[in-house]
Amino acid sequence: MARPPFIAIGLLSACVLAYEVLLTRLFSIVLWHHYAYMIISAAMLGYGASGTALTLLRERIAPHFGATFVAAATALAVLMPAAFLLAQQVPFNPLELLWDSTQPAKLLAVYLLMMLPFFCGGLGIGLVFAQFGRQAARIYACDIAGAGFGSMGVIAVLYFVPPSQILTALTALTLLAASMAVVELKLRPKWLTELFTGLAVLAVAALPDIQVHPSTYKDLSQALNIAGSHVVEQRSSPLGQITVVENTRVPLRHAPGMSLNATMEPPPQLGVFIDGNGPSALTRFDGDLAPLAYLGQLTSALPYHALAAHGIKQPRVLVLGAGAGSDVLQALYHGSAAVDAVELDRSVSALVSDRFRDYAGHLYSQPGVHLYTAEARGFIGIGDRRYDLIQVALLDSFGTASAGLYGLSENYLYTVEALQAYLGRLTPDGMLAVTSWLALPPRDALKLFATAVSALERDGVNDPGARLAMIRGWKTVTLLVKNSAFTTGEIAAIREFCNTRSFDPAYYPGMHADEANRYNLLAQPYFHEGAVALLSPQRKEFIDRYKFHIEPATDDSPHFFRFFKWNSAAEIFSLRAQGGMPLLDWSYPLLVATLVQAVVASLLLILAPLALSKCRRTLPGTPVALYFLAIGFAFMFMEIAFIQKFVLFLSHPLHAIAVVLCAFLMFASAGSWLAGRWRAANKVTLAVIAIGALSLLYSTVLPYLFQALAFLPDMAKILISVALIAPLAMCMGVPFPTGMMRLADTSGNAIPWAWAINGFASVVGAVLATLLAIHLGFSAVILLAVMIYAVACAALRGFA
Repeated sequence: MARPPFIAIGLLSACVLAYEVLLTRLFSIVLWHHYAYMIISAAMLGYGASGTALTLLRERIAPHFGATFVAAATALAVLMPAAFLLAQQVPFNPLELLWDSTQPAKLLAVYLLMMLPFFCGGLGIGLVFAQFGRQAARIYACDIAGAGFGSMGVIAVLYFVPPSQILTALTALTLLAASMAVVELKLRPKWLTELFTGLAVLAVAALPDIQVHPSTYKDLSQALNIAGSHVVEQRSSPLGQITVVENTRVPLRHAPGMSLNATMEPPPQLGVFIDGNGPSALTRFDGDLAPLAYLGQLTSALPYHALAAHGIKQPRVLVLGAGAGSDVLQALYHGSAAVDAVELDRSVSALVSDRFRDYAGHLYSQPGVHLYTAEARGFIGIGDRRYDLIQVALLDSFGTASAGLYGLSENYLYTVEALQAYLGRLTPDGMLAVTSWLALPPRDALKLFATAVSALERDGVNDPGARLAMIRGWKTVTLLVKNSAFTTGEIAAIREFCNTRSFDPAYYPGMHADEANRYNLLAQPYFHEGAVALLSPQRKEFIDRYKFHIEPATDDSPHFFRFFKWNSAAEIFSLRAQGGMPLLDWSYPLLVATLVQAVVASLLLILAPLALSKCRRTLPGTPVALYFLAIGFAFMFMEIAFIQKFVLFLSHPLHAIAVVLCAFLMFASAGSWLAGRWRAANKVTLAVIAIGALSLLYSTVLPYLFQALAFLPDMAKILISVALIAPLAMCMGVPFPTGMMRLADTSGNAIPWAWAINGFASVVGAVLATLLAIHLGFSAVILLAVMIYAVACAALRGFA
């Protein structure tokens, strides 16, 4: 058997990576996105465990290589939908983890179920490496090339097909991989080819769509529990599953933080949920502005009154995150001369401009209103149009934000550099307005205030406090950042706005402390005290001793919603019986728990079986283990960090993930192929030197290069990104196959063992890279990756 099943390997790898990406979407709908991250990290342990199984059972499996490979592919095809269906039957509720003693066991059951498909995929691919170790370069090239096609392909398909239907397609493709393996390996009986091909066709034609059941604790589930609620529209894209809900008995009244003095109510509305989170409101509009009077009773209406006091009564407005259009309606109600509405998800804006255009009064076709489908930072970075007001919409669901479920999200809307960019697009007396949910004790609002102070200081403003104002209602907080100092008239308008609506000013220039806590009473004027402290010389000390992490986010560490501090965790946990758990930023400790469980599970599933088996005496020494461990960590660190580096340039998170991940994998595949033909003894050393030089160069130059090229069209940016990634990825494709080929010459039986160690590093590395990026930034993660590659280079010299 001289030739590996290259086509089958590519197909199998494509299906495995597509399944991994698909699970992130499915579990974002079922649970929340960071729980999806935990489950997939655990599931990827299947790769490492498959290497251990191959090491322990190699002598039994080797004589039946072809049959075992086909069996692994067939099992993968069956388990991809079956494991997800069974996982949904486990009554796991992540919100009960700290007080329900049965929840950890249920979570473990979900882990084990989701691990099974990856075990089968890893078993098939690892088996080929073990059988054809001297051709590792070509095998690895096919493996990661297939993964590249799979990652790009599934994201593209998600624009047209719901994620639940894609599971069926992946089952069919995996059966085709089994069919191709029968042909390539010349297995008998030959009718197996027809059997697997027929099963693939049958899977597409006959298998029903997989049902996806969101958690009963998600906003959508709660809304549908209300009598009279029903779904009127549902559509899907890679950015999220959008569900529109109507209630004919208990009408939706969505007016976040509306003044308790208000006497009017919103017109009829539809609730718009994304991945079960929300809602935002799609409001009935017939061109008459009078029913929109309620929009003047929100804290987010403040900038229009301040601008009017300055004589700007028909402002030019930019709305970032226009969504279903509430902020656009607010701008029209306040007499805006022109409104530019920016929305990333075309599926959301299409609800307003297409499916419900009559209901919404053709909102995005109103005179002066222009809709742009773009990412907010990308839109800000091009053009030179100036605005009197830039309004950053209330983007995040209250339930999700208050539960601390966004802490792992990279968000480039609220970084210091983002606020600098917004201020750069304002007229000389223009304002930036950002509205967020009110949280107690203050977190989001104070972090945003600190970010604004830093942005103004970076722009050379000596007195940031003269350009800031912040008010709070009973549920929302609105921050104003002006491009010049607030005037006496504007300050009077702010005070009048608050007094007539019973909102509390938190800060404005010259404010007295006794004005801060009159209407929506708190035990202390926390927001005012925090704002004053953040403007004082003792700002650093205040941030350090504050019970939540309110250090300003930056583009290098854009985790705005991370508020967790270890020194406050014990105190918050002790308050759980008094309802203190909403104070906890869940996502960060869960990330740490993911890292711990990944390490423990890896020890149990990968290292312990090897240590207890007889074959441990024949395995290579520490340098070989260190080599495969190091290149696994370094590759994941590089990949994750550079995806984030390209997000802002490509102006779309999905474009960045698809382009960067696919480019990394495809050109690493090319590098692997070249490694098999490159005979230099020191090729790993040369590749690592090139990786280090390119990485450090990119870390320094890319921010300036991206800024200079921001005006280019999307296709040009994609081509430039691919060209930049290509040399780095090709060099990163050299170490793994080189190590495998050297191992094949010296200790061929240890190849599955090396596969297991590399799988362990990939799992732990993905979690660890995110954790390090939160604390140190992505540039530091890249630097660490270079250092780890250097360790691998040194370890290679210890190969026997």
